[in-house]
Formats: sequence, structure tokens, C-alpha cells
Amino acid sequence: MRMMLRARLDTHASNEAYRSGNLPKFVQGLMDRTKPEAAYFGPMDGGRTCVLVFDLEDPSRIPATLEALLLEMEADVELLPVMNYDDLKKGLAQK
Repeated sequence: MRMMLRARLDTHASNEAYRSGNLPKFVQGLMDRTKPEAAYFGPMDGGRTCVLVFDLEDPSRIPATLEALLLEMEADVELLPVMNYDDLKKGLAQK
């Protein structure tokens, strides 16, 4: 199922990762775990934020996908099922 992950990284935790040089490695690990079809990074709600759209093949992958964000970056995380336009058209055509 296509999912949208929005994670706002804790400023203190992500500053430490940046200073130590671990932030690029952390982001690469997140990208490797999710293999997103789209990935965006920028400031949101006063902190470093990423928004990824990826395919979650099995709900049992949720802990493996999110735990590093929660433990290492103390992130505020949202995980939402989403559709692209083609999915929406298909869904709206069903009665």
C-alpha cells in the first residue's frame, strides 16, 4: 500500500547527528529502508522534516521503518495511506 511518511526530527537530536557527521548516513538508511517513489526534505513546524511516499508491502514493516526515526532522531511521525491520481480515479469509478 502506498504510504506517506512525515517525520519532523527533533532539533537537538538532529543537530547532534549533523555535528557528528551521522545525519547523511541516517538519511541514507531511511531511503534504503523505504525506497521511496518521492522524497522531500525541508523545514516544517520549526524543524527538519522529511516527507516520503513509499510502498509498504506488509504492515509488519512499520516498526522497522519508523523505529530509527523515533529512537535516533526523537521524531514526531505520521504514517498515512495515500493514493495518487490514478488510484483515486479507479476508486471513484467503483460503485
